[in-house]
Amino acid sequence: MARPDKAAAVAELTDQFRSSNAAVLTEYRGLTVAQLKELRRSLGENAQYAVVKNTLTKIAANEAGINALDDLFTGPTAVAFVTGDPVESAKGLRDFAKDNPNLIIKGGVLDGKALSADEIKKLADLESREVLLSKLAGAFKGKQTQAAQVFQALPSKFVRTAEALRAKKEEQGGAGTPAPAEAAE
Repeated sequence: MARPDKAAAVAELTDQFRSSNAAVLTEYRGLTVAQLKELRRSLGENAQYAVVKNTLTKIAANEAGINALDDLFTGPTAVAFVTGDPVESAKGLRDFAKDNPNLIIKGGVLDGKALSADEIKKLADLESREVLLSKLAGAFKGKQTQAAQVFQALPSKFVRTAEALRAKKEEQGGAGTPAPAEAAE
């Protein structure tokens, strides 16, 4: 390749690193073209899976401010650039790797922080963003309901307590103890 082509490839990869929420490096040795096509489909719309040249990708990652991946650029490397939910893409990679042991997850980066292969597998075990947000909303709604019940219970408890004190006072005043007017005589 001519030098301008390499510079253009590095610039494109740098843009992909910068515009992605996450990037996952994999080794694809032994996968067929059909399997790679299936992998791209399994990652969904929010991820782009590209076979890359190690040297150019390493330069692009460094230009994007990602230095933690330098050791992972060995052997045949492909990168999944994730622009959507990283959990969804991590699940797609993990599930594909279970069925196709030739795909090896090397590591990656999420929001500028390096991730090991094990951390990416843990990320894949998380529930999706939408499920976590709905659980959070449910928890907030439950806490609001509890707070409303407490605020409603305080006045009614006060009224019941006051009524019980009034009834007790009437009971004490009317059952054998002289009323204040009788005691003065």
